[in-house]
Amino acid sequence: MDATVLWAGDGVLVIGIVPPPSRMAARTHLRQAVREAAAQWLKVDIESIAVESTPGDPPRLLLAGRAAGLSFSHDEGISLAAIHLHGAVGIDVMRVQDVPDWANLARDYLGPQVAGELAVCPDAQRPLRLAQAWTAREAALKYCGLPLAEWNGAAPTCRLQALPLPAPYVASLAY
Repeated sequence: MDATVLWAGDGVLVIGIVPPPSRMAARTHLRQAVREAAAQWLKVDIESIAVESTPGDPPRLLLAGRAAGLSFSHDEGISLAAIHLHGAVGIDVMRVQDVPDWANLARDYLGPQVAGELAVCPDAQRPLRLAQAWTAREAALKYCGLPLAEWNGAAPTCRLQALPLPAPYVASLAY
């Protein structure tokens, strides 16, 4: 599996792969890449690592009987996974693109402060800034085990890290 380590530190490992075209195959490939990367990172036998996922619950990485935080994100042409050995983790990736209805999207999902910042930023910078804000929000919600929902004023408390990705993608890590 050709996984690229995108970030490592604080007990966190982030990998990325170029997935196959089908969503189901991408999930399978990413889970295998996670097992391989974790085995290499932790210097353990891959057979001692399993990915557990139950619909409606965040996935978990099982390491010889103990669980580690795990999060996945996919966009066309890229799949990311984050492992956190010491707790919850969230990751999100998004292709930077012009979103015609950005103002309503920002108001409804990112809150008034972000919507205001986007309103005054230069038009040419707005798609990037929207993608950065969106991935940060989505990663933080995943960190908390919460689904995407309209803005309610709650701001999860976690560390956020922008991840280095080639254009046209941006990604955020929450741990």
